[in-house]
Parts: sequence; structure tokens; C-alpha cells
Amino acid sequence: MKVLVVGSGGREHALAWKLADSPSLNSLHAAPGNPGIATLGDCHPVRAEDPEGLLALAGSLGVDLVVVGPEGPLVAGVADELRHSGIAVFGPGAGAAAIEGSKSFAKDVMRAAGVPAAATMAIARAPCVIKADGLAAGKGVVVCRTQEEVDAGLTELSRLGGSLVIEELLEGPEVSLFALCDGRDAIPLPSAQDYKRAFDGDAGPNTGGMGACAPVPVLGEADVAELVEQVHRPVLAELARRGTPFVGLLYAGLMMTADGPKVLEFNCRFGDPETQAVLPLVRGDLLDACAACARGELGGVQLGQTAGASATIVLAAGTYPASGDRGSPIEGVVEAEATGALVFHAGTALQGGRLVTNGGRVLAVTGLGETVEAAREAAYDAAGRITFSGVRYRSDIGLGV
Repeated sequence: MKVLVVGSGGREHALAWKLADSPSLNSLHAAPGNPGIATLGDCHPVRAEDPEGLLALAGSLGVDLVVVGPEGPLVAGVADELRHSGIAVFGPGAGAAAIEGSKSFAKDVMRAAGVPAAATMAIARAPCVIKADGLAAGKGVVVCRTQEEVDAGLTELSRLGGSLVIEELLEGPEVSLFALCDGRDAIPLPSAQDYKRAFDGDAGPNTGGMGACAPVPVLGEADVAELVEQVHRPVLAELARRGTPFVGLLYAGLMMTADGPKVLEFNCRFGDPETQAVLPLVRGDLLDACAACARGELGGVQLGQTAGASATIVLAAGTYPASGDRGSPIEGVVEAEATGALVFHAGTALQGGRLVTNGGRVLAVTGLGETVEAAREAAYDAAGRITFSGVRYRSDIGLGV
């Protein structure tokens, strides 16, 4: 198969890395890709947000499957454009992608499907969670425990424009659970836990994600299967009933409360950086599974989970999430990879043949081990070998899991 991966971040590098492992792969392409993906296939200067450019590129390459990474193009309907032209796509159409594109739409779907979720509040009163209704690159959520935080949160998110959703504040460990979907059926991937806050101890503002580990030790494979039955399948059935079947990766962000699991949010794509932690643990052919989803024929496909665990550390610019860094030389990637760790490129570029920073989250370093503790030690050992101006990362990824 000829495959086109759409996107340029660490998630897309991890997807390209896993897809490249398939015996079914003939050639790998990316739009626009990044320097890490360029070591696996051909990168093309077409933006992920350019549906006409992607359609022309996919046609000229004669690709058999397009795998769309970012949520923005999916919510905007790029998968619809490609499918209407007869191109197979792993990624939902705009109607189904609204599960992430609109928090209020997701709430309506969950109510109709009978999926347990955080209750909606009529007014913002502490304690609560304030969310931007639309896309906000993982930064549209403010947790408020005091009225002062409520006032600040309302001011902050109002700047984004659009409506807000107010929810009850739930307590408990968070879990990210991915499932490959073909519109009707679903196959779960290993569970993960991500770290959204900028600083150690879950302090500071929300980010796109500062690290992740997988699997979550308290969830066995039977628990994961039960959660997919309780959460993902009813949503798939409801979306199909509405005439917008979900084909792609359905990601449930869950809070494991004392009253049982409740959905915090749904995303319509692989998470970042959870993907960098989850995919190294997937046993089986991800490309064949994604192609089966695109055909609507997931039944019979099997993916397993390898023994052990993973931990992913995001190396970010010193000013992230307020801003990123561009043009600073990056050193030590080869040395980090020599330890056995995986280094996924997120915000990088080549400048005169030299690797430099090109964003807020620059690299994601994944370590593997028999336990989460062993995996985090491997990840931090490798991460410590990489340097660039202002490099910053959390030191507590994987602790207390």
C-alpha cells in the first residue's frame, strides 16, 4: 500500500514509524511531515489544512490510504473531501468529528447514547471546569476550585471566542483510551495516562501535553474491553444512527471517579503525546487495521499488547505554552537514540542541514521497560542527552501511576 500521513507533529511521526513497520507498506508519504518522518518516507510541502492540495497530492501519488493526524482538518471536513473523490481515509468526516469539534454536540451524543459523563452546570460556580466549546489545541480547559479561578477562567476562555461549557469538577485519576473504529466496530489500544499541565506537580497552565505513560497499571485488558463496551460502542451506534458513522480513532478522556468511569471529553484522532507512548506497545499490523477501518471491515482484525510499559517525555521550549522557539540548534538526538529510546520529532526543522527548533513542543522521547518505573528511567536518561536553548521538561512523568 501507498500511504499518506497528514500532519507534522510528534503524533504523526509516531504513526509513520508504526505504519512503516507493516509488510503491507509499499511507500510512505507525509504532508507536510517533519525531519523525523523524512527518515521514513517522502515529505511534501502541503499543509494539513489545505484540502484541495491534499486531494491533488493523494491523486498524483496514487495513494491507497490517507491517515489524518490532526483534529483541525478532520473537523473542517478534509476526510469528506477525500472520500468523495474515491480515496480511502482513516479519519472521521466532519459530522462525526464534531464529537471533538463541539463540546455541546458531544454532550448531546453522550446523553442520547447513555454514556456516563461529567454533569453540565447552568452557571460557573466553584468548583467547576470551564471549557471552550470548540477546538483549542488542548488549551481550552480551565479547572476552577475557587471563585477567583472561575473569574480568571471565564476571562481567559472568552478571548477564544465562541461559547463555553461549564461542567462539574470530577476527582480521580485520568485515563486516555483509544479505539480504532470502522463506523460500527471498535478495537481498543493500550490505555495511557497523559500529563497536561506545564509544570511538575500538575502546576501551571494546560498544554497540548507534556508527557504520557502506558499502560495504566490498574486497568487490565478485560477492564479496557469493558470500558470500550460502556463508552465507545454506544457513541459509535449513536453517531451511525444520526447518519454520521465514525471511521478512525475515537479517543475517550476518562475520569475514574469513586462512582465509576465518566467521560471528560472525546477526541476524533490519536492523542499527542499519548500516541508516542501507546504505539510502541501495540503488537500487530497497524496499517492493515487502519485500512480495514477505512473499508468498514474491522471484524476479524486483531491487535495485541506487548509486555512491558512505556513513558514519553516532551521536550518543550522554555516559553511554552505561551510561545515556542524557532531556529535554536538541537544536539544529542543520536546519543539519545543510541540508548534504545525512541525520539519523535514534533516542532523541528532542518536549517542548512542542521536540526533546529520549530515550535513549542519540540521532541518527544519514549523509553521502554518492564514497568512504568523502568520505562521512565530509560526515557529520562535519553532525554537528558538532548540539548537546545531553553529546553524544559517535567521531571515527574510516570510517578505515582
